[in-house]
Amino acid sequence: MSSQVLRFADWTSPVPPVRREVLSAVPETAEDNPPVLFVPGLGHGAWAFAEHWLGHTASRGFAAHAVSPRANGSLRAYVHDVVQVAAGLPRQAVLVGHGAGALVVAHALARYPARAAVLASPVPEGWSALGAALRANPLGTLPALFGAAPRLSRKQLFSAELAEADAYRAKLERTPAAIYRQVLFATSPAAPVGDPPTLVVGSPDDRVVPRKALDRTAARFGAAPLLFPGMAHDLMLDTNWPEPIDAILDWLTKELAG
Repeated sequence: MSSQVLRFADWTSPVPPVRREVLSAVPETAEDNPPVLFVPGLGHGAWAFAEHWLGHTASRGFAAHAVSPRANGSLRAYVHDVVQVAAGLPRQAVLVGHGAGALVVAHALARYPARAAVLASPVPEGWSALGAALRANPLGTLPALFGAAPRLSRKQLFSAELAEADAYRAKLERTPAAIYRQVLFATSPAAPVGDPPTLVVGSPDDRVVPRKALDRTAARFGAAPLLFPGMAHDLMLDTNWPEPIDAILDWLTKELAG
């Protein structure tokens, strides 16, 4: 079991326990690779990775897991759940967060010594996230200025040619407005424990996360983002979903060999 860093708040105000949903796919034969834990963003669940990426990751020799956010939780509780699930895996895990899940992973890295990390289409903390959403979807985002949860549009999340887009959008769960406010006012993540190699991936055509935000996030880790033009925000569900996950696993394989 992997170690984790405990914070003062964990002792004085512990996160209530819940039954966590974790979906998994394992390789047919044992491989000497670390497990990969996928963390979805707001409105999404583990199903978003089970659709394509979990099975594909397992086919590449990595045990793959995805954890759903707890219902009516908080950003702190979600970070806690990710750390707890990762710590319960048999080997030091790789954390892969998508969207607001990438922000969760960034905070989890300050508490869990991950083998490596990937931030996919990472939603930035603070008002830059709201500004980007207002430009892409003003009507759906304006409610956030008055305390309500924003409504993400189809074109923000999916490519126009994605046949399953409406079915995927129907699976999205309504996220309490309080969670969105916590993302908007989140403090910058503390430095990662152990300085794990970190990759940032995204699309220059993302209508949720602007290109400049991808550059800023990647610059924190001393690198440039790996870009996939033509893809939408939900890389793991898009028509060309194999491209980013194969690139992630290729990068991870090189990092492990190094």
